[in-house]
Amino acid sequence: MKSAIFLSSFVASAVFFSRSLAVTLTDASQLTTTTYDYIIVGAGNAGLVLANRLTEDASTTVLVLEAGVTDENVIPVIAPFLGPSVTPDTPWDWNYTTTAQPGLDNRTYPYPRGRLLGGSSSANYMIHQYGTNEDWDRMADVSGDAGWSWNNMKQYIARHEKFVVPTNGQNVSDEFIPSLHSFTGELQVSLPVWNQTIDSRVIATTQQLAEFPYNEDISGINNDMLGIGWAQSSMVDGERASSSTSYLASANDRPNLTVLINAMVTKLLPINTPAGARTFRNVQFSDARTFSVTPSFQVQATKEVILSAGAVGTPQILQLSGIGAPADLEPLKIPVLINNTQVGKNLQDHPLLPNIFSVQGDLSLDHILRDPAQIGAAIAQWQANKTGFISNNVVNNIGFARLNASVLDQFTDPAAGPTTPHFEIIFADFWLDPVVPIPSNGSYFTILTALVTPTSRGSVAIQSTNPFDAPLINPNMLDTEFDITTMVESIKAIKRFAVAPAWDDYITGTVGTLSGTSDADLEEHARQHTTTVFHPSSTASMAAEDSNDGVVNPDLTVKGTTGLRVVDLSVFPFIPSCHPQGPVYMLAERAADLIKATH
Repeated sequence: MKSAIFLSSFVASAVFFSRSLAVTLTDASQLTTTTYDYIIVGAGNAGLVLANRLTEDASTTVLVLEAGVTDENVIPVIAPFLGPSVTPDTPWDWNYTTTAQPGLDNRTYPYPRGRLLGGSSSANYMIHQYGTNEDWDRMADVSGDAGWSWNNMKQYIARHEKFVVPTNGQNVSDEFIPSLHSFTGELQVSLPVWNQTIDSRVIATTQQLAEFPYNEDISGINNDMLGIGWAQSSMVDGERASSSTSYLASANDRPNLTVLINAMVTKLLPINTPAGARTFRNVQFSDARTFSVTPSFQVQATKEVILSAGAVGTPQILQLSGIGAPADLEPLKIPVLINNTQVGKNLQDHPLLPNIFSVQGDLSLDHILRDPAQIGAAIAQWQANKTGFISNNVVNNIGFARLNASVLDQFTDPAAGPTTPHFEIIFADFWLDPVVPIPSNGSYFTILTALVTPTSRGSVAIQSTNPFDAPLINPNMLDTEFDITTMVESIKAIKRFAVAPAWDDYITGTVGTLSGTSDADLEEHARQHTTTVFHPSSTASMAAEDSNDGVVNPDLTVKGTTGLRVVDLSVFPFIPSCHPQGPVYMLAERAADLIKATH
């Protein structure tokens, strides 16, 4: 979905809406000291969890440096349905672009990352899950740390999640399993509060086709994710819930917490120490609004610097600081302080493929999304009482599936275990294709598929010593036979879904290259239309402490260093088989415990 669909109608009305968030500093001149116990780089999913948990001790001082802007009063960020308009090509996005992707017919595409308080939790589509227990158990096995196993990690659900049952009178008795969830944590999570035309048909299909069973709780909490169910989203009372509106907001009155926005970290500076591990406790940053490294500012951490800049920002900062592969750093004349060839490598992401069907009448949302007047009226309704489709996420139902055995037998299974899915199915009651703009007429139904256990591996690498130059981002989409085969199989699966009796009087046909019938046709469809769900991970991945692989140890400290830790999605050795904001929150909760135990 393109931002222009929404921007024309809501920008003018933004001044009429206000939401009070945490007080933040906007300029380095406002800092009253340059020394803190902890310096956290990045105010995203993980960074603000750490900021909250570490400042629970009133004697601990924390500085959070965020390159982006505030999320206060930004209607596209706050209103759930407008989430797709937060990125790309906006002030709230890093506005990255990938390198040309051979697996996608050499196309490039935008690579959205949130550049504001809350990070990508303020810019994503809010789907909230935790992955399978097998995902976590594999991380424990790879890292050699049983603390990452699900049996240990599930304790953080109570601390993290605040499930909120919708108060609009709908019956949600079979849409989630209350006993699995927490109602007392920090981040609000809820179910859909507005019905789309397709909802009843999606659920009916789960009763008609055994291939697509109903899953009463799609979160993954002590329950596999296979099947189709109701999306759980980080939203409450018609508004997005992010790490900013939850973890930061509940800590904003603590005098030991300082948050500085517009602060672009340019490098980490080593402290001169005796031979051995390099110590990094100094952080250099510039004013992000100037796009210049001068003037620069320095702050010092007495205990630790924690990188929570994400799977793109974290390896970029490490490389700029001389931590990385000589092949990446030496051509730029950056001294190699820590030789680690894995920094920025092992990039994994979830490829996203829109598959669009034409449908009867005007029951889809397309006619509204084409009409600025109707969107304006819907936003006005949302502003008045937080009702209507703007108060809801863009999708209500999602599902997960595995390849059938006859196909899977051709490969080594890359999933973490036998109940971990290979692909996701997402249902949208309108045209949702980032590659092809919505036609000027017609009504549409989109079934998106996403590969959640990719075997392709890409990279993030700086291309200059200027931190304001975007790194080269190469997700290397659909580079392996398993990945393209799974995408083709996912298309076949949703085509079988779409011919269930529930759709007989609704779907009228396929659109564009989806109409192909051979595997070759469907492969070309996938290569022409696939982009990203923007879930980059694993570029500073975790490995056992005695392993020469990986970038961080099981306690998330950077190998070969002291005083430096990474806490974000980049440390996962394998991308979670779900929407990953939940796993990042969980990771950060345990990381806070690890950090407290260290000091």
